[in-house]
Amino acid sequence: MMAAVLPFVIFAPWSAMTDAPPRRSLPDSEVMALIELLFFAYRDFVSDPDAILAGKGFGRAHHRVIHFVGRDPGMTVAQLLDLLRITKQSLSRVLKELIAKGYIYQREGAADRRQRLLHLTDKGEALRHDLLAPQAARVRRAARELGAVGNPAFRDMLLHMISPENRPEVEGWLKRSRKPDGDG
Repeated sequence: MMAAVLPFVIFAPWSAMTDAPPRRSLPDSEVMALIELLFFAYRDFVSDPDAILAGKGFGRAHHRVIHFVGRDPGMTVAQLLDLLRITKQSLSRVLKELIAKGYIYQREGAADRRQRLLHLTDKGEALRHDLLAPQAARVRRAARELGAVGNPAFRDMLLHMISPENRPEVEGWLKRSRKPDGDG
């Protein structure tokens, strides 16, 4: 007697993961479509900055460092390591390049001279603006086309895609007072 063969299911039903009843469950086909849309959206979201970075011999790691140092001038190397969750060795290589090419400079901490506080140079700030502009335009265009300006649904979805244990850190980062970028 042959055992019944169950079809392969890509995603377990919500009820298999928790005892709580689902509010609404997305069909597997819609989950797959959303995953693929995220891949395609990310591909296009980074395409303009990637082209700018490639012209300077930089990559996405350089972009992340430029972005976060520009958003929080004076952050420590340790804070940047914690935020990006990359190895010290990887960050060291990227920082050396950005410092050598005049995009970032370091200062000693006032209270602790062992601290290295990171800042963008004027050249670094100009690069950050050049990288940010097409991404901000893409986000603004999408929100305008959806009529979603002021609607928190997309923002909430992105936040809830972050692991629950990491959300407080991300929410704290978003709420912190940092260098303003304007609403242009």
